[in-house]
Amino acid sequence: MKNKKIIYSLTIEDIQTVANQEIDRYLSANEIDKIKETIAKKINWYDAIADSINEEIDLITASHY
Repeated sequence: MKNKKIIYSLTIEDIQTVANQEIDRYLSANEIDKIKETIAKKINWYDAIADSINEEIDLITASHY
């Protein structure tokens, strides 16, 4: 079950905050549905994870485990 724990997620509130800042209004439920898949496609999760590992993990120390 530990492997199924969510590390990061986006909420409707996150989307509405950006919408309000970018277009000075909140999105309707229909508009949010329209952009959900596009948002997911734009998140390059593999590179984000790989970059974070390379930035934060000392590979010399980690190789001893």
